[in-house]
Amino acid sequence: MPTPNVSFEVFPPRSVDAAFNLWDTAQALAPLSPRFFSVTYGAGGTTRDLTHDAAHVLRRTSGLPVAAHLTCVGASKAETLEVADNFSKIGVKDIVALRGDPQDGAETFTPHPDGFADSCELIEALAQKGTFNIRVGAYPDSHPEADSQQANVDWLKRKFDAGANEAITQFFFEAESFLRFRDACAAAGIDKPITPGILPVINWKSARKFATRCGTPIPQWLDDAFEAAIRDDRHDLLATALCTEMCSTLIDEGVEDLHFYTLNRAELTRNVCRALGVTPQVTLEDVA
Repeated sequence: MPTPNVSFEVFPPRSVDAAFNLWDTAQALAPLSPRFFSVTYGAGGTTRDLTHDAAHVLRRTSGLPVAAHLTCVGASKAETLEVADNFSKIGVKDIVALRGDPQDGAETFTPHPDGFADSCELIEALAQKGTFNIRVGAYPDSHPEADSQQANVDWLKRKFDAGANEAITQFFFEAESFLRFRDACAAAGIDKPITPGILPVINWKSARKFATRCGTPIPQWLDDAFEAAIRDDRHDLLATALCTEMCSTLIDEGVEDLHFYTLNRAELTRNVCRALGVTPQVTLEDVA
């Protein structure tokens, strides 16, 4: 089985303890030579400064590319592009451009009066700068606000036409979800990279709740398996086995890149990577 290229998502810390978790995670995963670390982003200033600081420190300490998330929520066009320019000034040239979730628990997204109406407008503005590698989100299982799965494919095509370079998908629980989506995208004429987003299940209750909120289908067999594993104190063993098996299936189907949602916890992600043959790279400097 070919060894995949990997990348990792982390979120900015809100406390000293959380900062230690983030840096421990980065230190544990950086030796796996990821393509990049991505750092998530909050709306309306909730974590914008934290994202900037975390991206800066990750870039400086790891020497690896860092992709900073950027959303349209709660800011004018000028403010959003100023954030992008500040990322560029610290050497962060990769951006994950997203519309963002509705603010304050609202059911629908409402653009800022002077802001970008959607992710495509943001992508176009970033592409015009000519300095960023732009990644975007994609949904192998239909987005909660989409009329159909074909609408997800059409919307992704619009993002690529606007200037995006690569897509990273929402997480899913069965490899077939991604493979069907990839085939549908190819049929629609999309030829740019679509990287599957992988969620190693650190806590099934939390993952299940998040999946429900995102519209990610939860197979009954998976619910049953985790219920039994939790009862038998085998949760982590099951999570590692299922995640590794799904990734192996994707690799067998020609997937070369995997993007892991780490939740700032390295162990499970590292174990899955190890099972896939992704191991720390030892250099001459390391043994000198």
